[in-house]
Amino acid sequence: MSRRTSRPRGTAARRITPASPCPCGLPAAYGECCGRFHSGSAAAPTCEALMRSRYAAFVVQDAAYLLRTWHPETRPPGVDFDPSMRWVGLDILDTTEGSAFHFTGTVTFRAHYTDDGRPDSLHEKSRFVRHEGAWVYTTAVFVD
Repeated sequence: MSRRTSRPRGTAARRITPASPCPCGLPAAYGECCGRFHSGSAAAPTCEALMRSRYAAFVVQDAAYLLRTWHPETRPPGVDFDPSMRWVGLDILDTTEGSAFHFTGTVTFRAHYTDDGRPDSLHEKSRFVRHEGAWVYTTAVFVD
């Protein structure tokens, strides 16, 4: 997800504990799912796992993880979180390549959010590559 904003920061991240359901939508606790990627104790093995963990990083407002998993050639200097936006769900619609046997991959998804309480969604096809052995986000095409 490449959505960035210049609106001022203001609200705290959604409260997620290691025992909370993972925001990425998989049936696992955050600490056993995306939380281990965020903490650096494991690396995402596929581009879909990286996409899910990046979505979860938007939910918990983990800018360091988002920047760490962004390709250096396309990485912005920082990530600003929109205080009126709350991410509420992720649907993975399609993936191409992106396994342990590939060097590139794509994930098409729809991320649901509310903006000042109004529901909306972001439909995107994200591109990923291996950089120094790890999956990283490069660019995206907005589908809608």
